[in-house]
Amino acid sequence: MSATAPPQAPEAAVPIPRRSAGARRLSRGAGLAVASALLAVVLVLSISFGARSLSVGQVWDGLTDPASPSYTVVHQMRLPRTLLGLLVGVGLGLAGAVMQALTRNPLADPGLLGVNAGASAAVVSATWLFGIGTFDGYIWFALAGAAAATTFGYLIGGGRSATPVRLALAGAALNAALFSYVSAAMLLDSASLQAMRFWTVGSLAAATPSTVVRVLPFIAAGVVVALGLARPLNALALGEDSAVALGSRPTAIRAAAIVAVTLLCGAATAACGPIVFVGLMVPHVVRVVTGPDLRWLLPYCAVLAPVVLLGADVLGRVLVRPAEIQVGVVTSVLGGPVFLYFLRRGKAVRA
Repeated sequence: MSATAPPQAPEAAVPIPRRSAGARRLSRGAGLAVASALLAVVLVLSISFGARSLSVGQVWDGLTDPASPSYTVVHQMRLPRTLLGLLVGVGLGLAGAVMQALTRNPLADPGLLGVNAGASAAVVSATWLFGIGTFDGYIWFALAGAAAATTFGYLIGGGRSATPVRLALAGAALNAALFSYVSAAMLLDSASLQAMRFWTVGSLAAATPSTVVRVLPFIAAGVVVALGLARPLNALALGEDSAVALGSRPTAIRAAAIVAVTLLCGAATAACGPIVFVGLMVPHVVRVVTGPDLRWLLPYCAVLAPVVLLGADVLGRVLVRPAEIQVGVVTSVLGGPVFLYFLRRGKAVRA
């Protein structure tokens, strides 16, 4: 009689190693440092490339030596354009991330939901109806238009009960109506709006030191409000009841988010026209690294969105040199396939 083998004890489950919270923070911090270094490189490229390329030595001389032949080019043209692209990129990246968190819609973007269109329509109205042609004059119109479009789109999309599909449809309707108005205004009075020909497609070409100085306070205020919303929006993502239980006030959070988006998008659109897809693409890419935590997502977006915008601007200047393709056209060409990719994978829209 053969002896039966004794029953074997079940294998102990092998624990799956998990990174500690400290390791995750270190990894994200290192990633943010790399993103900042990439931004520094793109800033140098933006100053260096144009109708005439400048070497690193010429860029440095242009920044520091008033007697340098490149001083005027750097200080009057390249540096203001680069700084404006930096500010506008920060504004659009943060606005897109805040809108996506507020609406719980990964398709939310200042361009797709009609915010840029509202600011554009207000600026064109200021120029066409009131003869206002300076940034100091129409910045207030742009802010009012952005605020009205943000609020109206959120309300007709369903407000608190809004779904991604309803918000996207509301934004599409607003975009169609407002940009039709812009086109009609330019056709009816093309002479007075000729100067806005490049502005309406999104351009950094008209940047001046004065524009940078005037747009800075609005972008800075929007950045402060947006970064301050990181924890409240994280709580709101758990659901309104959970957010209230954690001590948050959903109504105040939504109002602050609208203020942040209005400041960021209104100032950015007034400065260089409507630029789309930057606020959509960057948060999607960043979430691969940071996850949904807005305490990390927002700083990453503030660094990487200017990389995308300035990179698109440099590309537009290099491809058809000595002419250039406006940055709004380049971001649209690059952003369209990305938008379709998200739709194709079925991750972008859920009713």
